[in-house]
Amino acid sequence: MKAKITATAKYLPKRTLTNSDLEKMIETSDEWIKSRTGIEKRHLVGEGEATSDMGKEVALKLLKKSGKSANEIDLILVATSTPDYPVVSTAALIQDKIGAKNAWGYDIVAACTGFVYAMETGAKLVESGKYKNVIVIGADTMSSIIDYTDRNTCVIFGDGGGGVLLEPSNNDCGILDSILYADGSGHQYLTVPAGGSLHPASKDTVKKGMHYVYQDGKTVFKFAVKNMADVSKQILDNNNLSGKDLKLFIPHQANKRIIDAAAKRCELNDDQVLINVNKYGNTTAGTIPIALDDAVEENILEKNDLLLLAAFGGGFTWGSMLIKWA
Repeated sequence: MKAKITATAKYLPKRTLTNSDLEKMIETSDEWIKSRTGIEKRHLVGEGEATSDMGKEVALKLLKKSGKSANEIDLILVATSTPDYPVVSTAALIQDKIGAKNAWGYDIVAACTGFVYAMETGAKLVESGKYKNVIVIGADTMSSIIDYTDRNTCVIFGDGGGGVLLEPSNNDCGILDSILYADGSGHQYLTVPAGGSLHPASKDTVKKGMHYVYQDGKTVFKFAVKNMADVSKQILDNNNLSGKDLKLFIPHQANKRIIDAAAKRCELNDDQVLINVNKYGNTTAGTIPIALDDAVEENILEKNDLLLLAAFGGGFTWGSMLIKWA
């Protein structure tokens, strides 16, 4: 048995932050941001809006598109690095907000690779035969952990989320293969230093700005370029495929230069690569499911098309997934 995607959805908050807006906040320029990242604008949550609120909207759209009722959902998996609370899972909050009384769920923390990790988890639970309707969501409220005086990070990240409904497949369509990696030795290069058990919140951690994202940009860029490109090529090789066999490549939308490097490694044409980082920025675990819903809305994917997902994130984490579209 395979797990297949039967519905996709996304949610972007109404408020936007353009490069022109950032020019008024920090020493930067539209040209500088676009040349280094490809980003033109990003979405930000409104007052009182949190990750579970975005996830709720994604889940409700999935129910509407699939024709399922909330009571038919067995499991909710949420990939996020920005939960509403440290203890209560975002999945549990979404479960309550949509009234999925028969579902259980939990959060998965793998930064920008989180959605691929969650997809692998959800697929295996569907393949077990025990679960028939699994919602997988990737969503992050990055504005809650970004220092908008830090040019190295505030130009990159945005808020948003997306998700899919996974169901059993009765043919050869669905998730075909995946490769996932983690290397905790790179944890210090992309992290939020405080707020966990190592450095609990205190006046000192707040004063030092330790609750904001810290990124060693050069180191992260180097690792991301190599590992996302390598894992993309590896999954094609493992399945005796080449870039020409793919209909679409959806990479994590962190930086256009990283995306271009991975596409080049797989010998892909421009029309095989979905890029929307210019519109949304880096929404962390949200980038791939948002892009996937964009592809569906644009009617890019047809039955039996081969789709490749790939991501790299803090931790370090990285991975790829090969899907035959249902």
